Amino acid sequence: MTLSTLQQRIITSVLLVFALFLALYLGGYVLMGAVTVFSVVALHEFYSMFWKENSRTFSKIIGMISGAAIILTAALASPTWVIILLIGLFWIFNLKFLFSYSATPGRASYSDSLILFSGLIYIPLTLQFLTSMNSWEILFVLLSSSASDTAAFYAGTYFGKKKIWPRISPKKSWAGSIGGFIACIICCTVYGRYLGNASILSWVILAASLNIASQMGDFFESALKRKLDVKDSGKILPGHGGVLDRIDSLVLALPVYILARQLHAFF
Repeated sequence: MTLSTLQQRIITSVLLVFALFLALYLGGYVLMGAVTVFSVVALHEFYSMFWKENSRTFSKIIGMISGAAIILTAALASPTWVIILLIGLFWIFNLKFLFSYSATPGRASYSDSLILFSGLIYIPLTLQFLTSMNSWEILFVLLSSSASDTAAFYAGTYFGKKKIWPRISPKKSWAGSIGGFIACIICCTVYGRYLGNASILSWVILAASLNIASQMGDFFESALKRKLDVKDSGKILPGHGGVLDRIDSLVLALPVYILARQLHAFF
């Protein structure tokens, strides 16, 4: 029996939720390992959008190893070591360009170094924040992202006519955007009032900020895929595409939450 895309989407979502709660329950090295695996897979998808199959294999491997190193360093050492690691990687990539240019000037491309480094900032440097958050915070940020995505999907499917940004994402509508915005505020405010320490107004402002960040993160990946002529970042998650397709809204919402946490206590 062939499952529809919606059925595949639901089954995959259930399995992901189960894996999430298991990782949060076990915590420690299991959570760190899960974040590392997701980061490495998403990095491979990111690099593969720029460098097609069997192309730049060595660069992809270097990028994925570096991504894992960022997660592990953030979880096991101080933030200073993450900064040192990033600066070190930056110069490793720059020196790689230097020696490539010295050997074959016509084939050397600095864009390869930029792609490598951009991927590290975009994915593992962002996801490493998860290793410093407690379970309630992680669930909150994931709730903001998933509530936005789910409500936007169904609101857009049933009521979406006027498109919000057709050049970037032809399927996304104003109805979906507004539906996701409202769902995010309701879910996050209820969650926060029962499990957090801030006022209702604080939760509403935070939820609105996270939703806007989620939508912008989603639009960014859509623009990137259209520019690179890619439909999905990968195929590892049936009904969803790739890991990067699943976390595209999270990678901007997460640093926004970390910034908000620095300015105001929520949990």
